[in-house]
This record gives sequence, structure tokens and C-alpha cells, in this order.
Amino acid sequence: MSDAAVTDRLAAVVLAAGAGTRLRPLTDILPKALCPVGNAALVDLAIERVRPLTPRIAVNVHHGRALLEAHLAGRVHLSVEEPDVLGTAGALGQLRDWIDGRATVVVNADAWHGIDLSVLVEGWDGERVRLLVVDDPARGDFGPWRHCGASIMPWSEVRRLPAAFGGLYEACWGPRWAEGRLELVAGAGPFFDCGTPADYLAANLAASGGTSVVGEGARVEGELVRSVVWPGGVVHRGERLVECIRVGENLTVAAGT
Repeated sequence: MSDAAVTDRLAAVVLAAGAGTRLRPLTDILPKALCPVGNAALVDLAIERVRPLTPRIAVNVHHGRALLEAHLAGRVHLSVEEPDVLGTAGALGQLRDWIDGRATVVVNADAWHGIDLSVLVEGWDGERVRLLVVDDPARGDFGPWRHCGASIMPWSEVRRLPAAFGGLYEACWGPRWAEGRLELVAGAGPFFDCGTPADYLAANLAASGGTSVVGEGARVEGELVRSVVWPGGVVHRGERLVECIRVGENLTVAAGT
């Protein structure tokens, strides 16, 4: 199957429904998918990452639903998970009718990396589940390989997933890995899942080339060292923030490793 034939019959799903509990207190203010990296919301970065592959993009929402709906209105197909979040497998199950026979690229909104997702479709046979991974023996999911929040799944796999709570690792990836039927594609470059303040800060610094990131409308009168100031944030005269995240005037999250 040619790469063009794959992308002609492709949908993309951005997973953005999670609570982001490990990223608190930042996610007490914004849902994780709206937290900015390099002054762009994580969900926007994920959408732009899949857009070269297909214009047919869905985003699932649950936690922070109202803010995400307002942010994404008219831009993508929204899949609202109510009353309960459905997990990564259930999210696809709920979208089965919308996916409608297509292979599906699945990306996590909170995954930050600079890898071109065209590697997922290049040479793909259209039948195997294929995951994008990076070499990370300390945190590997499949031997030394760590899943970095992107995969492609054939319709034959998607159509069997119910619209009920469940995870893709348990429902699909893990069993296929055990059977030797999971295809891994290695990507090069840094990857951060933005699940903790430390990884979130690291993603921002990777995006900026190592300099502090200052959001739109922020006022910095003090000193920043490898830190992030959210839009509208304030760093007062005499303050020195080192590897921190500042939100508003007074919320400071220490994020150094």
C-alpha cells in the first residue's frame, strides 16, 4: 500500500480527556491539554502534528470540558465523554462511527516531541498496529523502547473496541507485543510526556532551546533562570525564579529535577 493510499483513508484522534493529576497544581487552573509549551497549548501542538497526515481530526474531552470546547470550537470534531472518562481504548470505541472504516493515528495531547509523524505511515502495510517509540531503557514500555504518544491502528483493530472504559495497552498493544505482532518505529530526538512539573518544564526548555519561556502579556521585573511564566503571569522585582513555573502573581511551582 502506498503512503498516499494510507493517508487518503486516515483519521486522527487526539487524546485530551485526562485529569492530569500528576501535573497539579497547574491542572487545577487549566486542563493539561491547554497547558502551554513554547507558548502554544499542548492540544494545538498535537493537532498541528497530525494535520499533515489528514484533515479529519477528532479530540476527546472530559476533564476541563468547557475550556477545551471553547478553545477547539469549529476546528476539529469533538468527542465528549460523559458522565465518565473512557480511557484510551474507550475513546476510540466511542468514535467508531466517526472513524467509519479508516485507519487511525492516535496521539496523546500531552506528548511533546519534534518527530515527524509521517514515519508512522511510511511503508506501513495497513494491517499491523504500529507505535512510535524512543530509546529509553530506564522507562521502556517494550523492552528498552518507550512509547512516545503516537500510533497508527488499522480499522480491523479500532472497530472491535467498545465505547467503555479501557486502555489501549491492555486491549491491544500489550497482547500484540507478547505475540510478536506489534510494530515499533523508532524516532530520534527528545520526548517528554508533560505528566509532571519536571517533564513539563523540560519540554518548554527543549522547545525554547534552553531559555526561559515568557507567555503573552506576562510581566517580568525579576530574574528568570530556566523557568516558565504563563501568559499574564507576574514575576515581581527582587524575585529570582530558578527552574520554576509561575502562574498569575503568586503561584510558583518548583519543577527542577
